[in-house]
Amino acid sequence: MRAKALITTADEAVAFIPSGATIAVGGFVGAGHPEMLTAALERRFLQEGLPQGLTLFYCAGQGDRGDRGLNHLAHRGLLRRVVGGHWNLAPKLGALALANEIEAYNFPQGVLCVLLREIAAKRPGVFTQVGVNTFIDPINGGGRLNERTSEPLVERVEIDGQIWLRYKSMPVNVGLIRATSADRQGNLTMEREGLIGEVLPIAQAARNHGGIVIAQVEKIVDRIVDPKSVRVPGMLVDYLVVSGGKDHDQTFGEAFNPAYVCTGHDTASVPVLGFSERRIIGARALREVRPGDIVNLGIGLPETVAAVAAEMGRLGEFTLTVESGPIGGVPASGLSFGCSHLPEAIIDQPSQFDFYDGGGLDLAVLGAVEIDAEGSVNVTSFAGRFAGVGGFMNIAQSARRLVFCCSFRAGEIEVVREGGGLRIVKEGKHPKFVNHLQQVCFHGPSAIARGQQVLYVTERAVFELTPDGLRLVEVAPGIDLQAGVLDQMEFAPQVATSLQIMLLLDD
Repeated sequence: MRAKALITTADEAVAFIPSGATIAVGGFVGAGHPEMLTAALERRFLQEGLPQGLTLFYCAGQGDRGDRGLNHLAHRGLLRRVVGGHWNLAPKLGALALANEIEAYNFPQGVLCVLLREIAAKRPGVFTQVGVNTFIDPINGGGRLNERTSEPLVERVEIDGQIWLRYKSMPVNVGLIRATSADRQGNLTMEREGLIGEVLPIAQAARNHGGIVIAQVEKIVDRIVDPKSVRVPGMLVDYLVVSGGKDHDQTFGEAFNPAYVCTGHDTASVPVLGFSERRIIGARALREVRPGDIVNLGIGLPETVAAVAAEMGRLGEFTLTVESGPIGGVPASGLSFGCSHLPEAIIDQPSQFDFYDGGGLDLAVLGAVEIDAEGSVNVTSFAGRFAGVGGFMNIAQSARRLVFCCSFRAGEIEVVREGGGLRIVKEGKHPKFVNHLQQVCFHGPSAIARGQQVLYVTERAVFELTPDGLRLVEVAPGIDLQAGVLDQMEFAPQVATSLQIMLLLDD
């Protein structure tokens, strides 16, 4: 007979993690992250100095920019190597990488969650064009973040005359996952979780490589009535840690929001935006959304598209999706990003990226840190820190149409509307349209070769991507073309012969 999962404490469970193991940890920001388990692993290391030399594998960025999430694991000696999709919310991990104290890799979030399925099946890796001609391409560093990191984990290969990247599989020895309920056989359900994530591939990968699976759950139930609700079968689970709600908030921003796990049509949760450069950009980007579109909005400034759409009664015209799995509804923001208010459906993260990678997105609205003359974009490296690429690369390379949103210059910009035009009260400190990117996360010439339509929307100007690079196509009323736009860039873009007046807000 199959043994039942052992119900134990977090401290007892993490004692089974051996030194040198590769651990895969689930979650997205704070949603679905097994906070009790990572905190216990940190506690064990600080008390006993064990385990040592772990390899940490994670897909999204689990953290709160402080002490929670993967920040628990940021200790010299505890970690030897980190392979992750997003680093910004775990700055303590980033500090170890920048200090050259761990081996550190940054790969696309969508590649990593799909790679877990390949690891589980013991296939040789993920073959994809996601990352070609970016900083993750081996010709540009292979996603390695410091000098200490030497082993190539991604390689360029030619298949049928085309360049592909192979992201190599690696054994997973320990899976740390989270669910809402478990029965005494270890079957896991996720009725109060705002996402599903990659819990099943993590468990399958660890089990098929002779490892262990530790699951944090809120409660134990006598019986799971609907077997279709089981997201991880008990045959894969070794240890159950019952939180009773402690260290089990639905996200790092909210203890529990019922809107993340039910459907509906209420838009009252969408904030109303006052006048600002953000609202101008959101309103202009919204004009690119067509009825019936399937859309992804990046975190930060792109979220204003949903706010303006709600204000204008347009949310019902298109479907918003989040890379973590929610479909429909309105994406949550801040430390609840990854969930959605009143979604129509929630699927697992690898399946969402399968859909994205295959061209399922009609439109993506994404942020940008730097843009160069050929239309390439940096979103990872800025202000002396490394944010990580997250799901950006999969989304930016696969969406049929793209809108990059950013203020024209960075740093404390202030604008007002006067007489139907725009006036810059305080100019941003730093240029965003630059000669040289710190890192290439989106490659403009490759987008042209793929046939993508790409716009770059700011509060005062709109550019389009052409085979010859950026072309200025719109300027806001009240903005002087030379002084307000061209003189504020490090390069001279093309200027359309029929330059259009940019519509502000609801004009």
